[in-house]
Amino acid sequence: MAISFDKALGLYESALKLRSEKAQLLSSNLANTDTPGYKARDIDFHAALESRLNSKPSASSLRVSREGHAGSMGSVTPMTEIQYRVPTQPSIDGNTVEEHVEHSEFMKNSLEFQTAFTLLNSRFKGLIGALKGE
Repeated sequence: MAISFDKALGLYESALKLRSEKAQLLSSNLANTDTPGYKARDIDFHAALESRLNSKPSASSLRVSREGHAGSMGSVTPMTEIQYRVPTQPSIDGNTVEEHVEHSEFMKNSLEFQTAFTLLNSRFKGLIGALKGE
């Protein structure tokens, strides 16, 4: 009986990739705190995760034109929709980054990344235990 890693690992793989993308956006916002005209960007994690989970094709749905083809080699998930953050206190130079908000969002994202990683790690431990017959 074959093990389906998609079923065994659940949504944690997609969640970790998405959390990583969100961390890159938030760190970019923090790096551009003093850049005039810079617009703070973010993603709606839950909407993006739902979109990725609903758009992921199964292995049986991939079609090839010839027997030797390996199927789709590119990304199977759509690009994450990036949104702009609306500031509570607009600045004169047009920069919408609010440092305290970005730090807060970055820490929240880091904690949720760590949680998803811990849950994924427990899934792997369960799979290893099942393979060993424990």
